[in-house]
Amino acid sequence: MTVTTSPHSECVSKTGYRARLPDDQGHIVYSDTENATWQALMQRQLAIIEGRVCQQYLDGLERLALPEDRIPQLGEVDRVLQDATGWRTAQVPALIPFDTFFDLLANRRFPVATFIRTPEEMDYLKEPDIFHELFGHCPMLTDPSFAEFTATYGRLGQAATHKERVYLARLYWMTVEFGLVDTPSGRRIYGGGIISSHKETLYALSEVPEHLPFDPVEAMRTPYRIDILQPLYYVLDALTTLHDLSRQDIMGMVHRAMELGLFEPRFEPAPSTGKASA
Repeated sequence: MTVTTSPHSECVSKTGYRARLPDDQGHIVYSDTENATWQALMQRQLAIIEGRVCQQYLDGLERLALPEDRIPQLGEVDRVLQDATGWRTAQVPALIPFDTFFDLLANRRFPVATFIRTPEEMDYLKEPDIFHELFGHCPMLTDPSFAEFTATYGRLGQAATHKERVYLARLYWMTVEFGLVDTPSGRRIYGGGIISSHKETLYALSEVPEHLPFDPVEAMRTPYRIDILQPLYYVLDALTTLHDLSRQDIMGMVHRAMELGLFEPRFEPAPSTGKASA
């Protein structure tokens, strides 16, 4: 399972990974092992996403034309995103603080850490790597509804208090990272945390986890852990629901969720310090 740490952490935690820096021409050189890891991840996911992910993702993936045999350069991705929805990527370290994260999204720049997991961590790592960000998330950023919601989310986060941001983080987790959507062809995945994970792509649409109709206030009241297969997914009626939500009073919903408080967790407590749940 590949899960990003909550990208909304106020503190930048220690990580064993370091982002690769570009040369004077903006080009990043990756090793043969790193490119082989990308290729293995790509081939593994491409073999299972058909019939499981939403058409908007598939259209975006085709438009991006990510290479299978090497890690893409961010400029290659930027040209497509900018033409589609005005988005670009932004090179960042492995983990970034709240302020940076929200500022980037508000300016239609999606943070991408320019490192890839080691072969020993193919199935799970806490840090969001370049495969999670480019393969998991960037195809959806070619969709106008998804792109507008993500930018609106960033603008809201810029002005939010710390406590409000924690509730916003749950909304992001239950949509952008781990969201499902009903389509004319059936229930499909659109969340990047699922799409970049082999195990979760197979698990999310099974009968094991619970599926609930999407309600933004309930989503913000739902605790989660980053290091487990999710016990619950919220399902949109259509992807345009996110665009509609971006025009509503999301901060009013945050305050309503704060008044109501959190639901009981659907999982056991994290075994360490509790930092893996929110």
